Amino acid sequence: MAEERWSPAHVDLTTPNTARIYDYLLGGKDNYAADREVAEQLMAVIPEARTAARANHAFIGRAVRHLARQGVRQFIDVGSKLPADGNVHEVAAAVAPDATVVFADGDPVVLVHARALLAGTERTAVVHCDLARPETLPEDPEVREHIDFTEPVAIVLDRVLHFIGDVADARRSVQRLHDALPPGGHVVFTHITQDPQPESSGDVGQVFKPTSGHFWGRTRAEIESIVEPFDLLDPGLTYTPLWRPDPGGEDVRHPERTFTLAGVGRRA
Repeated sequence: MAEERWSPAHVDLTTPNTARIYDYLLGGKDNYAADREVAEQLMAVIPEARTAARANHAFIGRAVRHLARQGVRQFIDVGSKLPADGNVHEVAAAVAPDATVVFADGDPVVLVHARALLAGTERTAVVHCDLARPETLPEDPEVREHIDFTEPVAIVLDRVLHFIGDVADARRSVQRLHDALPPGGHVVFTHITQDPQPESSGDVGQVFKPTSGHFWGRTRAEIESIVEPFDLLDPGLTYTPLWRPDPGGEDVRHPERTFTLAGVGRRA
């Protein structure tokens, strides 16, 4: 099928890309045949994959909305994603029009898309980041052009920590981010988990093998150890649909089938 929509120059459209796969699962249009093929294979292994992606996206929105209502006006959104309806900058601006959002990613596909889609959007910026080392962001000169680290900052690690291969490395990154944040600083995170069905992770890994990214699903205990430097807000570490769900929001009958644990931590 011919691709009729805009596509950025110098971007490989034949290699499946995790950000565009996520976009497809969310019902977006910034994806291509190779991405859709992998997404369909994923849904064959985990039929709830689309529900899980939407629950993940909805959690990020609720967490950002909560922090904006608590007075946070600066957000650094880290991770392989494309700007979509209800993304961090839109949610934050709906509560606080003066909120500033910096998007950080290491994927050239995401960076090209993001810069094009956010062109002309006020109080946003897009910067390059090594997703295996998110702790470098607070010292990045380009980030500091937009973010004042003497004021509260929230760092959003949406589907980032499971791309760091070693648990100790992931915890070290989180510890350094904790230490770099000012009082009132927060981290918002999601992490794919092997609980309750670790046997499915091998099949999912095979599906994602041709893509531009690789992740490690972890147990609840491992994820708790990674985010231990932060004090988690209630209800703590939980499946994405269970973190302060909106009254009358979408009912996810089996939240554990999202295979994603999440939480919001405050600088201890």
